[in-house]
Amino acid sequence: MGTTQLESVPEPKYWHLKTVLSEALDSEFSVGEILPNERDLAARFGVARATLRQALEQLELEGRLQRRRGVGTTVAPPRVGVSVDTARHAWPGAPGDAWQAVDCVREVPPASVADALGTGPDEPVHTVRRSRTYSGRPVATELLYVPQASVPDLSAIDAPAGAARARAVLRELQRLDLEGEDRAVELASARAEDARELDRLPGAPVLLVTTRFHAEGRTAALSLATYRADTCRLTFGDTGRVEIHHGPERQAS
Repeated sequence: MGTTQLESVPEPKYWHLKTVLSEALDSEFSVGEILPNERDLAARFGVARATLRQALEQLELEGRLQRRRGVGTTVAPPRVGVSVDTARHAWPGAPGDAWQAVDCVREVPPASVADALGTGPDEPVHTVRRSRTYSGRPVATELLYVPQASVPDLSAIDAPAGAARARAVLRELQRLDLEGEDRAVELASARAEDARELDRLPGAPVLLVTTRFHAEGRTAALSLATYRADTCRLTFGDTGRVEIHHGPERQAS
C-alpha cells in the first residue's frame, strides 16, 4: 500500500512542542504549580510565542493545564472519573446521587426534548437544573426534563420555586417504578449558559451525556448532563462512584 497524502504531512511544530512540554510537566512540575511566563518558556524551547500558545492551548484542551486570569497557567489536577455505567439503575436524586438541585421551572422544552418525551409541542414540563462539583470546582451541569404525567401529585405539594421545587419533583419521581434507562455520550460545544456555570468559554468542548429514564412503558424523564471535557473523563465501571484516576503518565503531588 502506498503512502497516503496525510502520512506525508510533517508533524506541526506546535504539536512536537506539546509533547516536549508534556514530558516537562511530568518531570519538573507538580499539580497546582504555576508555569513560567510565555516569554521565558518560548526562550527555553527556542520557539516563537505563537507556536508556544498553540501548544499550551492544546495541553489545556487535554486537561493538562489550567489558565486562570490573574493567576497564570498552572498544572491541572488529574481528571475526575465519572461513572456512566447503567448496571445500577436509579432515579435522579436517589441516595448516593452526587448532584445538587439548583432550580426548577415549568416551561415548554426544545422540540427534540418534547419528541423524546412524547409531549405536545406546546406542553410545558418541569425543567430541573442541577450541578455537580468536585473539590469546590464545577465539573458538570444538568437539565432534567420531567413531564407532568410523571409527577401528577406535584400540584398538591406546597413547594416554592427554586431548589425546593426541584427537590420536590425529584421526590415525586421516586414514586415511579424505574423500568430501565438508556444513555448516550457525545462530544459537544458548551452553550452560553452552561459555559457560565462551568467556568468555561462558550463553545468550549464538553461531554454531553443524554439519559432516558423509562417507566410505565414510556420515557418518564430525560437528562442532558454536560461535563467539562478538560476536567472529566467518563468511566464504565460497575460501582457508580466518582473516583480520581491517576494515569501512569502523571501523579498528583
